[in-house]
Amino acid sequence: MFWKLASRLSLAAGIAGATLAPAGAQTAKEQFIPITLYRTGPMGSFGTPPMVAYMDYMAMLNERDGGINGVKLVWEECETAYQPDRMVECYERLKGRGATVWNPYGTGLAYAVLEKSQADKIPLIMLGNGRTDAADGRYFPYAFPLVTNFWSQATAMVKYIGERQGGMDKLKGLKIVDLYHDSPYGKETIGVYDRLAKTYGFEVKHMPVPSPGIDQKSVWLQIRQYAPDWIVMQGAGLMTQTAIKEAAAIGFPRDRLVGNYWSGAEEDTVPAGAAAKNYISAAMNGSGTDFPVIQDILKYVYDRGKGSGERRDVGTTRYNRGVVIGLITMEAIRVAQAKFGEGKPITGEQMQWGLEHLNFTPERIAQLGATGLLPPFSTSCLDHEGGAPIRFQQWDGQKWVSVSDWVATDQKMVRPLIEASAAAYGKEKGISPRSCDN
Repeated sequence: MFWKLASRLSLAAGIAGATLAPAGAQTAKEQFIPITLYRTGPMGSFGTPPMVAYMDYMAMLNERDGGINGVKLVWEECETAYQPDRMVECYERLKGRGATVWNPYGTGLAYAVLEKSQADKIPLIMLGNGRTDAADGRYFPYAFPLVTNFWSQATAMVKYIGERQGGMDKLKGLKIVDLYHDSPYGKETIGVYDRLAKTYGFEVKHMPVPSPGIDQKSVWLQIRQYAPDWIVMQGAGLMTQTAIKEAAAIGFPRDRLVGNYWSGAEEDTVPAGAAAKNYISAAMNGSGTDFPVIQDILKYVYDRGKGSGERRDVGTTRYNRGVVIGLITMEAIRVAQAKFGEGKPITGEQMQWGLEHLNFTPERIAQLGATGLLPPFSTSCLDHEGGAPIRFQQWDGQKWVSVSDWVATDQKMVRPLIEASAAAYGKEKGISPRSCDN
């Protein structure tokens, strides 16, 4: 499975399955897509699967369709080891090859190149991560924290706990621990959980876990003394599997430990063994191979020996998330081509337009062979997120099992917070908001 992938594959092995772009700007019939990933380090199991899937999805489009409207997709990997300075190095090197979209796949990594990408007019895709207030496209025209951002996800997690308690009014008086990775990613939801606690009358205690998250003994001693009713976790990499084991060690019920969608994959549960049974996490995408788009990846890529990873890993949670990244990115290219001209690569500004005009209706999702893989959502100049719902899943000891329908996020709470934060950023940076009236 993918939790072994980072140690099995060298960077060279990963590149071998990719289509490499020639040095210099992209050619008339090629669309260059930079791939920044982290195969190495404690976050390797976190960052490798989705980018492998992203490359596999593009390879499938090349094999099945000849690219997008005759434009072949080409890409090149750059290893960041989840280090912001290395992300900047990758950005500076690959943008010169004609990059018109960027996917750092990591909040700290996104922050490292956010302002650079805005200045260079290279759209930054931050699927379920990154800077949350970038959802306000008036102040962040080239940043897209797509589908469901951290703040929105937090509201759905509390809503799920409320449903489990028998109603949102039953949250009053509960004690909830916010166990978070001590990084920009983990800290993103602190303010929202504070607001949710005030709104619903529960008590929240924030507890950071230093990276890489292997030593959590002191934190769990505090948790044991605090005796919370629930724990919400913003985990990453080795932190999540360690937290699951520590929860079992102190006898905390795993079905009251709810991870966010970056804490809910096979890489998090399988290494934790029996301790992971009944653990619950949010999910922004479906798992498994029972989707036509996944079947096409197997048929056109792995059956032809052109996969960037291993066939048995196709369909795992984070792999499928990478397919979603591919679906969204390539759909934005199609939308942009439809406006600016098919049969030729698009520019960064055209890509930005495409990303602002996404419309993943149930019908369009079905056409893409992805029904159930991602929820319906749409974007606009004003809304760079989409406000999509999320599901919850439970580990049964062998696989993830869905335990909820799509749970709506609280946009009435989140959107004003986004707009206020974005306006403050604009004031600090001297940015005047653009008009989104047209």
